[in-house]
Amino acid sequence: MKKSRFSESQIISILKEGDSGMKIEELCRKLGISNATYYNWKSKYGGMEASDIKRLRELEEENSRLKKMFAELSLENEAMKELFKKRVGNG
Repeated sequence: MKKSRFSESQIISILKEGDSGMKIEELCRKLGISNATYYNWKSKYGGMEASDIKRLRELEEENSRLKKMFAELSLENEAMKELFKKRVGNG
């Protein structure tokens, strides 16, 4: 994933600037970003405070860790099923 030029706290302040009444087109031109980038940020970070971002990052990391654990356990389960089939078939 491409690293943003802006930190999450900067993005929050940019969104607040947009919400305060500044035209989105002008804000995007000033920052050198596209309107699509602004609206993607708004959909992801809209209504958040800086403290919420830390919690979001923690949840994303935990979700990633849990997905890896599930994948490993799923592979292990499949291997055990195969082994069981072979033993039952030969025994």
